[in-house]
Amino acid sequence: MVEVISSFRGEYWFLSNFCPCDIEWDRLRYRSVEHAFQAAKTFDNDRREEIQEARTPGEAKRLGRQVKLIENWEEIKDEIMYTLIHKKFESESLRAKLLNTGDIELIEGNNWGDTYWGVCSGIGQNKLGRILMEVRKEIERI
Repeated sequence: MVEVISSFRGEYWFLSNFCPCDIEWDRLRYRSVEHAFQAAKTFDNDRREEIQEARTPGEAKRLGRQVKLIENWEEIKDEIMYTLIHKKFESESLRAKLLNTGDIELIEGNNWGDTYWGVCSGIGQNKLGRILMEVRKEIERI
């Protein structure tokens, strides 16, 4: 039987993009992966700074939904997420927590209908979970 982490809450909060962490993206520092990811959607520096200053990841996400997307966003968003997740786990303490998940399958289970980055009601691509497992495998080799 395969072990699964199906919620990035509680003891696995560190896997969530909403978990506070120091991330640098395009010469700006952000307080979570969610902040940086939402800012990466646009070339508008004023909007990026507004997202950077958002008090919560939820607020950053809301602001990110209002920006003019860069032209090829759909083609590059997975690569950007991978880069940001990799940067997040450069932190020694977060890296150790990720490695402590061993070979457990990571599923970003949710109830808000995100079937791209996660899984809702058993349906979804689980892109975030897959990226986390890919980064985990990569840092295991280091």
